[in-house]
Amino acid sequence: MAGLAAPGDASLNKPPKVEEKANYMDLPCPIPYEEIQREALMSLKPETFEGLRFDFSKGLNQKFSLSHSVFMGPTEIPSQSPETIKIPTAHYEFGANYIDPKLMLIGRVMTDGRLNARVKCDLTDDLSLKANAQLTNEPHMSHGMINFDYKGKDYRTQFQFGNGALFGASYIQSVTPHLSLGGEVFWAGQHRKSGLGYAARYETDKMVATGQVASTGMVALSYVQKISEKVSLATDFMYNYLSRDVTASVGYDYILRQCRLRGKIDSNGCTAAFLEERLNMGLNFILSAEIDHKKKDYKFGFGLTVG
Repeated sequence: MAGLAAPGDASLNKPPKVEEKANYMDLPCPIPYEEIQREALMSLKPETFEGLRFDFSKGLNQKFSLSHSVFMGPTEIPSQSPETIKIPTAHYEFGANYIDPKLMLIGRVMTDGRLNARVKCDLTDDLSLKANAQLTNEPHMSHGMINFDYKGKDYRTQFQFGNGALFGASYIQSVTPHLSLGGEVFWAGQHRKSGLGYAARYETDKMVATGQVASTGMVALSYVQKISEKVSLATDFMYNYLSRDVTASVGYDYILRQCRLRGKIDSNGCTAAFLEERLNMGLNFILSAEIDHKKKDYKFGFGLTVG
């Protein structure tokens, strides 16, 4: 018995854990500047809708597919009165998709005359081109945008060109393995407006914190806590120091075995929830709800996605 070691003796012989020093010459490439709040937006900005929605997609081969969508429900129209004005609408949408590792083409045409098109092309391993356009029958409502996105070893930069003499540029740089800093500038020649913004993002395996400030008066803060691989909580704070508008919200993102539930509530009393449930392989059921007691605006929707 005297030759047996005590239960705690083995741990005493272990060398102390040494923290790995950050290699500032090998920092990770940050996410694009425009996606700096993507984790928070996933929980706090669910794609809610009102009415009935049915989406069907059919793949013709590995790269080409067609889609059909039907929507029936009310549509809000702009009004200066505090009450929300809605008119009943219904439309059909036909789409065609071509997806390749280096090229993506997406087109949509609706019965009301609108045409949407998106293009993403990898010109090189580090340089990509993105373009989107919307054409309508209404005068001065059509628009287009072209983006050039360059991905460096530990930085990203983007240049934007749009109709109406719109020009923009952004740059984001990793300064530590977890922290990235960036800035953006834009000029809208048609409206004679310009702006300058700064952003910071801190990310670990369990949390993501971001902050943005712009000369337009916007201050945005967000924080996402990853409780587990399937559950995350998010909160954000929006403040405009020119108009003195303040909004704060909290949200959640819960992934179950057969469904995904997202929702949020903000300081204005607006509550939203979005449920996607997989009924079978290639068949999803969608429930959407948004309640705004202050504006007396209540939106409920349901839909099916096939394919």
